Amino acid sequence: MNIDSIQNGVVLDHIKAGKSMDIYKYLKLDELDCSVAIIKNVRSGRMGKKDIIKIDSPMEVDLDVLGYIDPHITVNIIRDGVRMDKKHLALPQRLVNVIRCKNPRCITVSEPQLDAIFDLNELYGQPVYRCAYCETEEQRKA
Repeated sequence: MNIDSIQNGVVLDHIKAGKSMDIYKYLKLDELDCSVAIIKNVRSGRMGKKDIIKIDSPMEVDLDVLGYIDPHITVNIIRDGVRMDKKHLALPQRLVNVIRCKNPRCITVSEPQLDAIFDLNELYGQPVYRCAYCETEEQRKA
């Protein structure tokens, strides 16, 4: 299989195998007016298998969304066919309007115009996000 290199755009690399469609949905890549290549199950010496997304247009990507979905993703910014920047992600400390609270009594349910805010905490050594309003836990889907 041959996927052309891009001249100006973004390459999302080291995506956990099978997570590329989640990223496609969260970043609303279907609304872009450019080529988007999703390459699934690429062999990787470090990861075994990985996914890659190539976006053939310069754009700002929401690093919080990417870090929430998969904190091991690397974001490569390409200009004139050369990688100009490489960003390594981590779990964001705060998520705003990335996920919604599942507690039916949470104020964000009755007042949907409020931002859905979740803060990163630890529970039994595992990262967990808690609603800033009602403390309801949201387990990340690893």
